[in-house]
Amino acid sequence: MTAGNRTRQKDTPTPAGVSRRKFVATMAGGAGLTIIPRNVLGRGFTAPSDLLNIAGVGVGGKGRSNLISLASQNIVALCDVDWGYAAQGFDRLGAEIQRQQSRLEQARTDEERRRVSEQIAGARRLKDEHLPKAKRYQDYRKMLEEQKDIDAVLIATPDHTHAIIATAAMALGKHVYVQKPLAWSVHEVRELAKKAKEKKLATQMGNQGHSSDDARRVNEYVWSGAIGEVREVRVWTNRPLAYWPQGIPRPEPMKTSPNELLWDMPAVMTRLANAMTGTYPVPDSLSWDLFLGPAPSVEYHPVYHPFNWRGWADWGVGAIGDMGAHLIDHPFWALDLGYPTSVETVSTPFNKACYPMATTTYYEFPARGSMPPVKLTWYDGGLLPPKPEELGNEPLSADGGVLFVGSKGKLLHDTYGYNPRLLPKSLHESYGTPPQKLPRIAATHEMNWVEAAKGNGETSCPFEYAARLTEVMLLGVVALRAGTKIYYDGANMRVTNPSQANDFLRRDYRQGWSL
Repeated sequence: MTAGNRTRQKDTPTPAGVSRRKFVATMAGGAGLTIIPRNVLGRGFTAPSDLLNIAGVGVGGKGRSNLISLASQNIVALCDVDWGYAAQGFDRLGAEIQRQQSRLEQARTDEERRRVSEQIAGARRLKDEHLPKAKRYQDYRKMLEEQKDIDAVLIATPDHTHAIIATAAMALGKHVYVQKPLAWSVHEVRELAKKAKEKKLATQMGNQGHSSDDARRVNEYVWSGAIGEVREVRVWTNRPLAYWPQGIPRPEPMKTSPNELLWDMPAVMTRLANAMTGTYPVPDSLSWDLFLGPAPSVEYHPVYHPFNWRGWADWGVGAIGDMGAHLIDHPFWALDLGYPTSVETVSTPFNKACYPMATTTYYEFPARGSMPPVKLTWYDGGLLPPKPEELGNEPLSADGGVLFVGSKGKLLHDTYGYNPRLLPKSLHESYGTPPQKLPRIAATHEMNWVEAAKGNGETSCPFEYAARLTEVMLLGVVALRAGTKIYYDGANMRVTNPSQANDFLRRDYRQGWSL
């Protein structure tokens, strides 16, 4: 019986033949209540503390905020390929606590006060309790080999290493939470879903909006027939503008202008040295080889790391990978879209190395039972769909959103599924709140995963669902790389035309790395 499926047992024998109740009582009588390691109790048992032992891999960026939400558990190990960058994030925890304190003072509702208070408590616990004691690693393989007490692994590394780390953790029976997008390639997401099903583990993708009340309300509006049959969906985001660079060439040796000589000679000398060699020195805190992982060998450059990796085809999957998990999620879920039959991506110039500055992707989904075919269009890089006339003088949100076009009306919501409303306004006011058909999730997305790992319910966005959603997003990238409209046989994971586009469904791993 796995930890993800276990039921609570009142008097289950321990491996030594002594009942767990008697074992705990003996320990408590001899030296006070002791927290018993899980490897002593065996799989399927919960330590008296009822806490998961969690390891974090990729903790310098989004992983840090995930750890704050997980700080009520035992954070036993931390892994990052660049501890210089990760340390900077941890050093800002004090400032983060102060910022949240200001938010708490301005909170208007009890719900908002509760959530902000939880963030403050989590940041304090991470800073004061977990960081001083958690063992630190640079290589996740060494961490998994040495730390036998790990129950669950948070993975918030660049996209291209999600699959290999998650697969290694699941092979050892660890529950996994993987940041979005689930993986870099279609083949990888299918393998992750297969492994999760085989191991019966609690899995979650980090698209936190999937756990929100508003996301469920989006579904309930659609399912209740508020806007009739939906045949068209428009989805947009402002990414990558103002977040990371795209549409740029591979970096070349730096050139120094005469004006720079006048104000920063030490920096100029460094730039000149770099220009002579054509390379930048790898920071002492960074293992560039571990960063590359299964991806092709590329010389280090500061335009790649940190964070900017998302715009480079070797490591990220661009804006649709970053925000599609939040935006495409809602129509995919509400309309039960499944796999598309065709995908076409048009874009600003694409040099094959760095994703374009802006793209538009056209998906065609077939009829599903009594539901009609759907055309879904994705816009990024500042491109916007036509504004619905029902908005009047109100502009579309420049940040992003989703518009469902139905036979009886429209449904508009912001990024993460927030603020769903019917159009026209008169329809929204007359229809009221849709009947509730989905349970609400009281915990954070991260703690929803924790509870599922303990056997309390199911995760909101398990790999079974997340893999299919991510595959749809990644097919937009496949169509971009193919340079033409592709036709897709989802049941067999095969592009039927052009056949050479099948090469983009998977990647060849660098020597020494495998899934």
